[in-house]
Amino acid sequence: MPAGFSMDTEKLRKYSTWFMIYGIVLILLGAFAIIAPGIATIAVELMIGWLLLGSGLIGLVSVIRSGKASPGFWWNLLGAIIFLLAGIALLWDPVAGAVTLTMILAAYLLAIGIAKLISVPHYRRTITGSWGWIFFSAILDIVLGLLIVSGLPGSGLWILGLFVGINLLFSGLAIALTAYGARKISRTD
Repeated sequence: MPAGFSMDTEKLRKYSTWFMIYGIVLILLGAFAIIAPGIATIAVELMIGWLLLGSGLIGLVSVIRSGKASPGFWWNLLGAIIFLLAGIALLWDPVAGAVTLTMILAAYLLAIGIAKLISVPHYRRTITGSWGWIFFSAILDIVLGLLIVSGLPGSGLWILGLFVGINLLFSGLAIALTAYGARKISRTD
């Protein structure tokens, strides 16, 4: 095996199609949420719940299929589980007030942003061309979470759908570009 070509990178490249699919699905789901942010409270809660549930399930499949040896396996698994749990919580009681939705969304954004931020050094070492996108996505998640916690969006329900859409779009972009970067790594480097 060539110097500098780790088994982690080879595993990621082997399963890059699953990560690409996961990224594309997140991009599409994010675009949908951005297009329909003004729906009534119940519809917004249901939409966000299903978006998080679906992306969590697809994320779990991608992460599990890639195997434990893939770069960032545990952080990606944690991210997929957080997507899944947040979706279940929202769908459990869709009539709950906007305060509950706001707290769940803020916690999700902060947790996934921190998880991505922690995984950045690993990506920087293994897939040098994509770590910046992961870093940008992590910072965006944290900023959105802090804006919600600070109360800046107020009671405007459309902002919640918009924030989830932005988050899913950039998370999907980061994952898809990482998978693309893994495909470009030459076996002879």
